[in-house]
Amino acid sequence: MPAPAGATSVHGLTAFLVFSGLIRLGVCQPHQAAPAVYMIGDSLVDVGNNNYLPLSIAKANFPHNGVDYPAGKPTGRFSNGQNAADFLDYFALVRDQLVQQLGPAAAQTHLSKSLFAIVIGSNDLFAYFTIGSIVSNQFNPQQYVDLMTSTFRNLLKTLYGMGARKVMVAGVGEIGCCPVQRKLNKTGECNVELNYWSAKYNDGLKIMLESLKSDSPGMNYAYFDTYGAMANLFQKPDTYGIMIDLFYDSLTAIKWASWDVHDPLAKLNDLTRSSIKEACCGLGNLNADVPCIPISRFCSNRKKYVFWDLYHPTEAVSSMFSDLLYSGSQEYTFPMNVKQLLDI
Repeated sequence: MPAPAGATSVHGLTAFLVFSGLIRLGVCQPHQAAPAVYMIGDSLVDVGNNNYLPLSIAKANFPHNGVDYPAGKPTGRFSNGQNAADFLDYFALVRDQLVQQLGPAAAQTHLSKSLFAIVIGSNDLFAYFTIGSIVSNQFNPQQYVDLMTSTFRNLLKTLYGMGARKVMVAGVGEIGCCPVQRKLNKTGECNVELNYWSAKYNDGLKIMLESLKSDSPGMNYAYFDTYGAMANLFQKPDTYGIMIDLFYDSLTAIKWASWDVHDPLAKLNDLTRSSIKEACCGLGNLNADVPCIPISRFCSNRKKYVFWDLYHPTEAVSSMFSDLLYSGSQEYTFPMNVKQLLDI
């Protein structure tokens, strides 16, 4: 989720994301009630757009990215395999092209039935809390997250004016717990301040969505609580299968290692924490000093790790969250899930 070159403000980043999200996405038929899904977002849902953006220095079109993708091919996804956009399915065309191909009336019908999925915000917060940040000299944290929310509202109003009526918005996750943030703490714990303001932004985002819906006839939305889902995953990794197999695989190692054999569970807990804190692919402290590049090492048990690289989740976690988003309960997706949204 590193910010692209030139994206030094909320406004600049939003503009970049809008255009990059509408360029060169694949085509498929995700749901009989929705003719298309328009995916607008950052590198969490990038399916290869970055390959075609010459000014972007953040790339993932090389090994070991894509090691679990069909044929083991790196595609530009910041993942060992597929990401959330793949699991939700995706479709994108520029609105003018739709009008030309379908005609104005048919294009409007198409857009009103389509799903607009938007995953942004993480890069803005990373940019603010980075050492030497320019925007942190211009705004205090509350002003900044308020600006993020108002900018997002304007983006949604623009999409509404273009014909969007079904919108999925993902809140920002516990980004202070990414390996790149944990490595800054000697104990490997999360960046509490970054998580606090992520949660504050999400609070404002939820209020904004409710307000926008009341002002926008025919608009419906699904909000995914990425923060809550991540927090639950960190607190109860066994619920999602993270590390369970590794517990048993490690019993033999524990028996022969120079550990305190009187407290093997403590060592197992250390292993659990490592696969939550560490990136699967990278080098250095928590595999987060060097990103996932060809010279990096990557883990063999990728289904048991939360993070693929220093920022992005593994394919397994993307799949879990996509299931919650699409058909999960209101614990994490409200006021309805995506399946219910598409059925309206």
